[in-house]
Amino acid sequence: MSAISDQPSASQQTAAKGNRILFVVIAILALAGMVVSAVSLQRHYAKSASAFCDFGERFNCDIVNRSEYSGLMGIPVAGIGIAGYGALFVLAAFYRSRAETRLRLLVAAAAGLVFALYLTYVEGYVLETWCILCLSSLALIAIITILAGALKARAGLNA
Repeated sequence: MSAISDQPSASQQTAAKGNRILFVVIAILALAGMVVSAVSLQRHYAKSASAFCDFGERFNCDIVNRSEYSGLMGIPVAGIGIAGYGALFVLAAFYRSRAETRLRLLVAAAAGLVFALYLTYVEGYVLETWCILCLSSLALIAIITILAGALKARAGLNA
């Protein structure tokens, strides 16, 4: 009589550990995105100029965060960023064991990346002023999208 083992193989354990690490990194980056977006939101409503992000006419967060493009249907873009990064954090931190989470993470991150790329276009070609906070957010969402894509791809390999 042979016993069938329900224990995962060494390669399955390694893959699971790698996935956990990716989820943790995504959660940390999403928290960082929430912080960057919160600072941007504060700058959106601030009455005074900020020195930390004013490097002249070409690099000025206040110009970008107070422009007509800093809101969407009356909602500050930075507030949308906080909500979006918050959703990514919740998915990566609390729902990572669900099979559909990888696809949801990838779709949400890709949507955030497309939106960030549009906003970057506005900065560069419409406002002709760059925002360090916005560029930081773009980098964060790009990395999150790549990691979410890696998670989704790994799921396909391990299926």
